[in-house]
Amino acid sequence: MHGIGPYSGPLRKRIGGGELITLGSDIGGTFTDFVEVDEASGRVEVHKTLTTPDDPSRAIESGVDELVARRGADAGSIDVMVHGTTLVINAVIERKGARTGLVTTKGFRDVLEIGREKRFDAYDLQIEFPVPLVPRYLRREVAERVHASGAVLAPLDEASVREALGVLLAEGCESIAVCLLHAYRNPAHERRVREIALEMAPGIPVTLSSDVLPEMREYERTTTTTVNAYAKPVAARYLTRLEERMAARGFAGELLMMQSSGGINSVAFAREFPVQVIESGPAAGTLGAAHFARLAKLDKVLAFDMGGTTAKLALVEGGRAIRTHDFEVAHVHRFKPGSGIPVRIPVVDLIEIGAGGGSIARRTPVGTLQVGPQSSSAVPGPACYGQGGTDPTVSDADLLLGYLDPDHFLGGRMKLDRAAAERAVKAALADPLGIAVDEAAFGVHAIVNENMASAAKAYASEKGENPRSCALVAFGGAGPVHACDLAARLGIRTVLIPPRAGVAAAFGMIVAPVTYEAVRSRRTLLSALTPEILEEVREEMRAECAQRLPRTVDPAGIAWEFSVDMRYLGQGYDVNAVLPEGGAHADAVAALREAFEASYRKLYGRTFSGAPLEAMSFRLTASAHRQVAQVTGISPDARGDGRVGTRRAFCPRARAWADFAVHRRAAIAPGVPFPGPAIVEENESTTVIPGGARARVDEHGSLIVELAE
Repeated sequence: MHGIGPYSGPLRKRIGGGELITLGSDIGGTFTDFVEVDEASGRVEVHKTLTTPDDPSRAIESGVDELVARRGADAGSIDVMVHGTTLVINAVIERKGARTGLVTTKGFRDVLEIGREKRFDAYDLQIEFPVPLVPRYLRREVAERVHASGAVLAPLDEASVREALGVLLAEGCESIAVCLLHAYRNPAHERRVREIALEMAPGIPVTLSSDVLPEMREYERTTTTTVNAYAKPVAARYLTRLEERMAARGFAGELLMMQSSGGINSVAFAREFPVQVIESGPAAGTLGAAHFARLAKLDKVLAFDMGGTTAKLALVEGGRAIRTHDFEVAHVHRFKPGSGIPVRIPVVDLIEIGAGGGSIARRTPVGTLQVGPQSSSAVPGPACYGQGGTDPTVSDADLLLGYLDPDHFLGGRMKLDRAAAERAVKAALADPLGIAVDEAAFGVHAIVNENMASAAKAYASEKGENPRSCALVAFGGAGPVHACDLAARLGIRTVLIPPRAGVAAAFGMIVAPVTYEAVRSRRTLLSALTPEILEEVREEMRAECAQRLPRTVDPAGIAWEFSVDMRYLGQGYDVNAVLPEGGAHADAVAALREAFEASYRKLYGRTFSGAPLEAMSFRLTASAHRQVAQVTGISPDARGDGRVGTRRAFCPRARAWADFAVHRRAAIAPGVPFPGPAIVEENESTTVIPGGARARVDEHGSLIVELAE
């Protein structure tokens, strides 16, 4: 495998200490974003292009051509490319993955359908659960049994394995998932099943649960394994096509993939474990927000990413994005927890809302206004894009409210059709509701902001936080337009818009560390933990991390974080506690209890003094931070407040039309304050600042807005 960390080995020899060009590319539902950084000089180039859903690699190819042409070069001048894609999650949601077969222990064929037997809506008499990715007739049982301790109770019956695989291959399965009972403790039987599968069908992709998720909880382990197997052939084809397209254009550098955890790893790792890149884009955006929050010395922020299709919110504390392992995809009821397929991987802890620039607004049968979750996506897009879309969207409303300049969208490369937006809003909303067009447009704007505010309040309270104690870092193409009004609804006073906010996710890929997380389930009472147990499991996971990190990572530059999932004896949910490095066994155990109780108290408001604790799973995270050049969002030509004129727009605070000062962000000098109402424009996004607010650009190029009471 190849990759990048603190540069060493073949990569360092190849660049010879000269110029290093790094490119981040993020495929979204509507736009594909690019950020190119010259590590030597700190020069930054950005680009946005419409996503090509039929073949996302086409948008990557055209975007790379555009960027390198600006400096009179070709793709061969790019040394490192970090890529994020929605391919895996789309394959699962749209059911366009490979025909997959599942081999499991006798008696456990129906785990995928039994699940947790938990209803996500207790009062829905027609409740639906997600249909398993592997239908029952493609789930075959084999005779074997392993105890939870790892002891073999019944040996693997290889004849039953050959019979099961024979049926799956005859049914045309392109990928095989193997999930045997308690394989997380002893993977020997799963590994033998793989050997037999490759004997019978050389080259067929085989996914073992002991490789993907060596952790207890049979249902989550099975769903995660099947998602990986289901997406594996699709991901392999896409990554091969992307590599071929880039190679044809002369690219010979390192291609790395953004992971859902907020780290990057090699393309070979992504081929083997595509489930790890299922939420790569949103994770990268949160990293970009965390980077600029650290520079602005903001300790606690809500990262708000609003693009063309969805909005995401994530909590960042101390400059670090919070991670979780509880994640779902392909919800039966969009964004309703419990209605999706569980995928137990490390992922940046965020909430996703069906609110983006392309979210469609409609009149409901009872005469109310609804916005989202359906989206116009890149094709045909909002009505104002002029590509045949006729449904009114959030972007159409923002244009009619004066927030967007039809001649300055994407720096003038894409003209917006105001007349088409007005026709769409009038026909679908204003006339049926009996109101004026501008009333309907502001209704769309206000409703989408209130939807996001309600979701943000619920999300923050679940994390034990109050939004009022946070700042808001807003990015994405539509995020800065809605940020100040959203912050006001949350009681937040400080809003930060990072430089190049419209492509913050692509920038996040450039500053992301190389990471890998290993996990081992060892259910043990905390009082029974010994130095030998801790050291044994730590060394086992260190060996796994060394195997799965890119070879170009310098081992001396790796930082390690060892943590334990714990709970009070008898409870059903775990809380993660970080184990301090070093120290005597007694000190480590005491520190673990203290860390657990601090987290538990924050989540639930109390602890149970003296109650026994048990450790469920151990986690080791290896990370190597890349040596990224310091880049700034300040133009050398910045002078004064960058004001270039005025524009009539609707002020959310005053609920009335007003004259907004229009500022060019690239022309605003650091430290020069200016008041609202104001509109700050840059090529990739537009920031709307209400009356009564004060704004300035800091020394790192971030636009900081202080809202009035």
